[in-house]
Amino acid sequence: MAEIPDKLFFKIGEVADILDLKTHVLRYWETEFSCLKPVKSRTNQRLYRRQDVETALLIKDLLYQRGFTIAGARNQLENLAFADLPVSSPERTSHPVQQRLAHVKSDLLALRRSLLENQ
Repeated sequence: MAEIPDKLFFKIGEVADILDLKTHVLRYWETEFSCLKPVKSRTNQRLYRRQDVETALLIKDLLYQRGFTIAGARNQLENLAFADLPVSSPERTSHPVQQRLAHVKSDLLALRRSLLENQ
């Protein structure tokens, strides 16, 4: 895995060097992957945070190493984001709406797991 320097923000050229890609590839990925959203400076220059660089590394791995299509990589990233959401216990929430939402979330996660197992 590429070494990411210890900085707060990276210019697009720096990220391209870290990933060994052309800058236009990163700009294209920004249009295809909603999770890759660098902030823009007052001069409209892209500034990637460390998390953006890590996301770009993951996208590169999915596309170039694992052979996913753009749509497949997008689905993988969405599944990872959904799986990382914390599941709160319905019994530990106090408000009835929170309890109902926790039950719905738990049911959806169980359904997702069963669908993934049956593929």
